[in-house]
Amino acid sequence: MRPASPHPALVFAVIFVFIFLLHAPLLRLPYFWDEAGYYVPAARDILLTRSLIPQTTVSNAHPPFVLCWLALWWKMVGFDPVVTRSAMLVAAAFSLSGIFRLAQCAANTQVATASVLCTALYSVFFTQSSMAQVDLAAAGFIFWGLSAYLENRPTAVAIWFSLAALTKETAILAPAVLAGWEIVRLFVARGTFAEAIVEQKRAAGAKRTMALLVPLVPLMAWYIYHYARTGYVFGNPEFFRYNVASTLTFARFLIAFGMRLWQTFGYLHLWVLTLGMLLAMLLPPLKDDAAERPRIAVPVQMIFLIVVVAYVIAMAVIGGAVLARYMLPAVPLVIILAVSTLWRRLRYWPAAIAFIAVAFVGACFWDPPYGFSPEDNLAYRDYILLHEDAEHFVEARHPMARVLTAWPASDELTRPWLGYITRPMQIVRIEDFSLDEVLAAADFGSNFEAALIFSTKDEPVHPVFERWRKWQELKTRYFGFHRDLPPAAVAHILRGRIVFSEERKRQWVAVIEIERVEEARNPASGAESEIAARRGAALEFAASK
Repeated sequence: MRPASPHPALVFAVIFVFIFLLHAPLLRLPYFWDEAGYYVPAARDILLTRSLIPQTTVSNAHPPFVLCWLALWWKMVGFDPVVTRSAMLVAAAFSLSGIFRLAQCAANTQVATASVLCTALYSVFFTQSSMAQVDLAAAGFIFWGLSAYLENRPTAVAIWFSLAALTKETAILAPAVLAGWEIVRLFVARGTFAEAIVEQKRAAGAKRTMALLVPLVPLMAWYIYHYARTGYVFGNPEFFRYNVASTLTFARFLIAFGMRLWQTFGYLHLWVLTLGMLLAMLLPPLKDDAAERPRIAVPVQMIFLIVVVAYVIAMAVIGGAVLARYMLPAVPLVIILAVSTLWRRLRYWPAAIAFIAVAFVGACFWDPPYGFSPEDNLAYRDYILLHEDAEHFVEARHPMARVLTAWPASDELTRPWLGYITRPMQIVRIEDFSLDEVLAAADFGSNFEAALIFSTKDEPVHPVFERWRKWQELKTRYFGFHRDLPPAAVAHILRGRIVFSEERKRQWVAVIEIERVEEARNPASGAESEIAARRGAALEFAASK
């Protein structure tokens, strides 16, 4: 007999207190990157206009469940980053409770507790826990749906996976592959597909399959509504092009597939857990009262495996940015399997879990020797603090100036409610701070009086693949990689001077004042010679660097 399980409400309360205390220093941070660019503006539109279609930003067709959740909290408590991040921590605690329930169903309470600890401390999960984004919440509903699936509760399966699909459209992957798994099992066992379907209607498996197909209904209803209101189904054309149309090449798929495998098994110290699991498998199972400690049942392992494989493949096919947060439905499943293996085969498995937890905490603070997204560890905090300081400086020194900058600083300077400034400023926007973009900005330099520039890509000091030039070309071709010019180079090209600069680890920000030189000359010929001189100086300066 298994020992009595703690009540789900108690599990949720303990987890929430634990992660709330860990995130307490981060709760007042302004909004970061995609939070500021889409999710917070879209949720704020629901609060102010009660429209599920964003009004102040272009819709990308993500279902609105989390946005409505945030709008509800703002309506009850107030619009503030602390409220937003607390609301998302509630969702994170709910997701971790789902992991506990799932691991407990698959293994036992000891494995469940250790799995929750490792997941909560894993850098990507930790940083996403308080961010106003949808991937972690969708993963949480998937975990609850999987636990209901293992417990053979079809109604709960339909509810949890439907909520997952209404949180993010890609969550439909989990019930879809499980439905396919149910049909394949019946086909293999019964002989022919037609016979399998007939038998399925008379068996309990039919209820599971139908429950797994139910989430398609609310997701399709959302897309029909979105099309009726906007005229397009899967987000605006640019969003669809970037995330789907431009990703469908075989070479890109192979590269992205390798990156997804790395994000699932090795990224930011996940390799410590994976290596520990592989080494533990060389040991014989431990025995308790003359009986071997049980493994997670093979059919359950297969269920975990097909969900992980589905996400690795699907996220390699779609998604313009290969972000680690897209793999949050898969990584905790790997963690559960690895922790179960350590528990089953390693006598001092709690010490191994403690070591892994320390490694995961270290990844939160340590920037790896390869490129990564700042949102995947506490580098996002450094980014926010840098932008706060620079934008406070710009607002105080040039309150009426037109400022050259790139996204997301362009939103930070024009939307005070994002938490960076007190009133909107005028901006001139470019895509990034690569050589071509800065040269183009120099051609219309009279349109702005200052420039706020910052690192838009993480660039390791000694990157792992630095000597492999082909890798840089592939990243540029398929993933939009570019190199930002250093502040001195940008100031040289724009004929300005740096009046503010700050660095934190591998990130930097600077403010440049544009110097105006008035000369008596023929306006037409002077403009042409000025442009030519700037281009020549820029190319010479870039070559010297």
